[in-house]
Amino acid sequence: MLNLDTNNHAVFDLNYHLILVVKYRRQVLADDVMAAFATMASHIGEAHGVVVKECNSEKDHVRLLLRTKPNTHMSVFVNSLKGATSRVLKRQFPAIRKKLWKECLWSGSYCLITVGGAPSEVVRQYIESQGEGQKGCR
Repeated sequence: MLNLDTNNHAVFDLNYHLILVVKYRRQVLADDVMAAFATMASHIGEAHGVVVKECNSEKDHVRLLLRTKPNTHMSVFVNSLKGATSRVLKRQFPAIRKKLWKECLWSGSYCLITVGGAPSEVVRQYIESQGEGQKGCR
């Protein structure tokens, strides 16, 4: 069964897959660094109305599964997450600074992908089949 969120005017289920890559793909995300990152991500998420459902990494990138609300500005959340974690993790783990050429921990870009219960092609076909014989929105 689908677990839906609600507010006063909507019913929704908004999930995102976020990928952050370490600058220059440096291998700096050790287990202790990731534990600190995961804690910070949860706290920053709470402040932005984002729930971190999953968080895991390789040594050079991190992947998060996020759940949020329609009024959440994901770009603001991601920029807050990148900025705060970069500052704090470099201060807590000085070895990170030694592996990076400049001050930034994260690459300037990120990947944010919507995650849903059905592939978009299935949803497109479902919408296309509604009101057979009637004109569509094309």
